[in-house]
Amino acid sequence: MRIVHAYFAIARGMTMGVRAACFDSEGRIFLVRHSYLPGWHMPGGGLERNETAEEALIKELREEGNLRILGRPQLFHIYFNTAASRRDHVVFYKTQVEQTAPRPPDREIVECGFFAIDDLPLGTTEATRRRLAELAGDKEPAHVW
Repeated sequence: MRIVHAYFAIARGMTMGVRAACFDSEGRIFLVRHSYLPGWHMPGGGLERNETAEEALIKELREEGNLRILGRPQLFHIYFNTAASRRDHVVFYKTQVEQTAPRPPDREIVECGFFAIDDLPLGTTEATRRRLAELAGDKEPAHVW
């Protein structure tokens, strides 16, 4: 995946991705663990040509978790993602979801699930924890992911 991101960084002037804090009816957050990146993250991915951010969000949540958005996703903030490149931005949403079927592990997503906010899995990334604190109003939204 890093090779793909490097290609897009060279081929495009700017890259943009989406991520979402996906909550179920019990208030639990959905997190994924990728095969190519350490830690637990909120689901998301990159925008393709001729794709809106919301279309990319719908696609990524379906692919990474068999998730269906209930209602409309709420745009929370847009971040500059310096960890990925000096040209990457993340459009971050908050949304209610339901899982249409269990998501079995594969080459990209090795593990996923819903977790209570006060009982996140070991290895949840600091960026994920910061976004959750921002959503809760405990911290002001940062401008860098």
